[in-house]
Amino acid sequence: MPPEGAPNVLVILLDDAGFGAASAFGGPCETPAAEKLAGGGLKYTRFHTTALCAPTRKALLTGRNHHSVAMGNITETATSAPGQTSLTPNTKAPLALTLKYNGYSTAQFGKCHEVPVWQSSPMGPFDMWPSGGGGFEYFYGFIGGENNQWYPALYEGTNPVEPEKTPEEGYHLTEDLADRAIDWIRSQKALMPDKPFFVYFAPGATHAPHHVPPEWADKYKGKFAHGWDRQREITIKKQKELGVIPEDAELTKRPDVIPAWDDMPDELKPVLEREMEVYAGFMEHTDYHVGRVIDAIEQLEILDDTLIYYIIGDNGASAEGTLNGAFNEMANFNGAAHLETPEYMISVMDKLGTPEAYNHYAVGWAWAMDTPYQWTKQVASHWGGTRNGTIVHWPKGIEEKGGMRNQFTHCIDVAPTILETAGIPEPTFVQGVQQSPMEGTSMLYSFNDAEEPERHDLQYFEMFCNRGIYFKGWSAVTKHRTPWELMGGPKLPEFDDDAWELYDGNKDWSQARDLSKEMPEKLHELQRLFLIEAVRYNVLPLDDRGVERIDPDMAGRPQLVQGTSQLFFPGMKRLSENSVINIKNRSWSVTAQIVAPEEPCQGVIIAQGGHFGGWVFYALEGKLKFTYNVLGLHEFPVEAAEQIPPGSHQVRMEFAYEGGGLGKGGDVTLYCDGKKVGEGKIPATHPIIFSADETTDIGEDFGMPVSTDYSGESSRFNGKIELVQINAGEDDESHKIDPQELIRVAMSRQ
Repeated sequence: MPPEGAPNVLVILLDDAGFGAASAFGGPCETPAAEKLAGGGLKYTRFHTTALCAPTRKALLTGRNHHSVAMGNITETATSAPGQTSLTPNTKAPLALTLKYNGYSTAQFGKCHEVPVWQSSPMGPFDMWPSGGGGFEYFYGFIGGENNQWYPALYEGTNPVEPEKTPEEGYHLTEDLADRAIDWIRSQKALMPDKPFFVYFAPGATHAPHHVPPEWADKYKGKFAHGWDRQREITIKKQKELGVIPEDAELTKRPDVIPAWDDMPDELKPVLEREMEVYAGFMEHTDYHVGRVIDAIEQLEILDDTLIYYIIGDNGASAEGTLNGAFNEMANFNGAAHLETPEYMISVMDKLGTPEAYNHYAVGWAWAMDTPYQWTKQVASHWGGTRNGTIVHWPKGIEEKGGMRNQFTHCIDVAPTILETAGIPEPTFVQGVQQSPMEGTSMLYSFNDAEEPERHDLQYFEMFCNRGIYFKGWSAVTKHRTPWELMGGPKLPEFDDDAWELYDGNKDWSQARDLSKEMPEKLHELQRLFLIEAVRYNVLPLDDRGVERIDPDMAGRPQLVQGTSQLFFPGMKRLSENSVINIKNRSWSVTAQIVAPEEPCQGVIIAQGGHFGGWVFYALEGKLKFTYNVLGLHEFPVEAAEQIPPGSHQVRMEFAYEGGGLGKGGDVTLYCDGKKVGEGKIPATHPIIFSADETTDIGEDFGMPVSTDYSGESSRFNGKIELVQINAGEDDESHKIDPQELIRVAMSRQ
């Protein structure tokens, strides 16, 4: 059992929300639950993350720097370097495991992007999964960087499960996660009232796609007509009124690579406004359901005994939505953003946020959501990428209500704080393995003393070789790479040629005045300190490669599937794109052994992807059919001319790639028992990715259907499937993909 008086713990972590987004920290998105919680607790105005999703999460859950736990980047770009493998060392056990071994009930709800990509299939191994080796007794959520909020790919424990409702019946992922968390907390207190809980609630919101019921977005109609430049001015004024930044804090300048609102095409501005309205509604909707979880704790009369962290963002706002924003991110990911013209965006504007869209907002809005700081997510060098508003609430342990705390803190401080409040020492051994000390600093010292000098006064930052060092108010930083300039952008400088900046945070809150020219010796002192910390925590070697990190062989990481042939059996489902051989930019075939019923054969044999891009081999009204869906814009069907007779048959689809580049079309031929029964032409294909969250399924199409010929409910095959095999041809042209495009797609999905 834990020590007497150990509190319940609830850690809430939102996704892709900048410091200047939530109303609790002066932003335009209403967050009444956060404001209410802050009114009974504390706001931490200098709490920091790593500038990226998975590294922040791994650091938060272990109390160690992200390179120390091998999550220097994301699992999709893992390398064999110690700080980049994405495999947590057994000398750095996760917080949840320590709490479980000390008598806590533990549960996680929502996003988990820390599972190594080659271990993310339904077959594991599960050492790095939340309910495997992660220390959580219960997990309900998704594995990966992002998910469709209307049609998510979900796991309960390590088993794939499907939502119990459809969007038409009122389903939304955030509400589902809140429902599950509330049910679990109530059950835990009903059955184990003397045992504290640790709940980690990490919704996919507000990461793209920005999905929210229209009435939430409509509340913001017309409120962003002034544009992103003016929005920053409005936000900084509110931030000063709230006291979350000092009166003398300066509004940092807009980088030249971000267009001014006035320079955007007038015809596109209504679309840009709607993008932000949808995002604001998405955040308020998320805060509402976070509030439901907190209300449930209050109704159980245990709020006073519950330590709550409400961390508004795992990094700065996401600038991965292009300069104009996107209706369907998959178009951008496949090098086809040009298809989303202003005319097209205007025509689909009213669908933003609905199940028919997979949308993101423009870079300018991301920049505005990080007010008053420079830059955005991915840019670990500047506070816009790493400073996230955080609220701590614990009536039993915090005397002040509505207080402000300005000490420097970091996400690695959360785990040691929780252990200290629980009276549990850091473990020296876990499962027989000696543990290295946590690298964070407990924040407990600041709970009841706003003037106590900060104890976490040294911290490095690095992401994509954007790097910085904080030491006793001073920061030295250099931005090596711009998030949205990964494809066809300027050549990256040599590390020695990166331009460093110097800021005195004791006088310059927002990093607005660069002192590097005036104080070169101070800059050099901090640069040396960065290198010391980089060596200490496995940040080195710095690695700004592109395609080499996407290719598992070149990066030096394992891969789940290899070769040019893969066999599937009935019942296999929810296989991520990393779990299936790549059939893009080449010829390929799919062969299935089926038993057709007496009634007309109907349903999916195998499907990959979903509504926003993919392919499906199926039967419709007794006839064999193949449909290729390009970006949700066009379905290209090929249908057999004759019925499939009852009985056992081999059915086959062959795709002959026409070549000549990426994403080209080809000829489709359908066979039944070796006899040609249909043929047709597919004019275009996906060159890079089908989906960030849709999957490959056998015998049924889970999630959003690839084809409009059937619904999810009617997609089940009515005969028997014995096996399915995919064979990929040798005419692979994927080597023609721009290396920077591959890395950009990987980054945008986390």
